[in-house]
Amino acid sequence: MPKGPHGEKRPADVIGTAIKVAKIATGEIEEELMTGKEYARKGGLIGGKARAEKLSPKRRKEIARKAAKMRWSKKI
Repeated sequence: MPKGPHGEKRPADVIGTAIKVAKIATGEIEEELMTGKEYARKGGLIGGKARAEKLSPKRRKEIARKAAKMRWSKKI
């Protein structure tokens, strides 16, 4: 099935879409709606895991040191 702009599965043809809309209207199936925050969180979880797998331990250490340096150098 093709995916919509937010990753939802959609029927590929017009007839399939019409059938899905009719089923939602009659209550046979429920429409699956996610808010923008839920989509962003879901994508962030996937992206963070993929990025962590891609980074080498040395690069992760560099990023952590830079973050710690910035965190502790802030003046209130």
